Amino acid sequence: MMVLIDEVLETCLYVNDIDVAEEFYSRLLNAAAYSRQGERHVFFRVGKTMLLLFNPDETGKPGSVPAHGARGPGHVAFTVSHARIDFWHARLRELDIEIEQEHDWPSGGKSIYFRDPFNNSLELATKDTWP
Repeated sequence: MMVLIDEVLETCLYVNDIDVAEEFYSRLLNAAAYSRQGERHVFFRVGKTMLLLFNPDETGKPGSVPAHGARGPGHVAFTVSHARIDFWHARLRELDIEIEQEHDWPSGGKSIYFRDPFNNSLELATKDTWP
C-alpha cells in the first residue's frame, strides 16, 4: 500500500489559560514559544513538528481557519531516547511534576505519563514503543 501522508505536522491540545500553558510548556520543553496570539494560542516547535496549545473559548469563534475546540483532557506523546529516561525522571522531579504512571511495552519501549495544569495526559515514550 502506498503511503499518502508524509508525517504529522502538528498536534494540538486545548488549555483554558494561555499564560499558564506558556509558562508550563516553556519550562518542560526548555524552549521559548515559537508563536503566541494573545489569549487564543501559543505554539512550540518540538523537533520537526509543532505543538499547538489553543484556548477553545477563542478557537471556537469563526475566523481565518475553521472553528475548532475540545473540552476535557487530550493526550500527546513526546519521543525520548532510552538513554534520557533517567534524565526525565529527574527533570520532572525538579519541575515538581508528578509522574502518574510508567509502562514497559512488550516491544521494549518505555513510557512515562504525567499531566499538564489542564489535566491533559502527556507521555514521554521511546521510539521502540511503536516498532
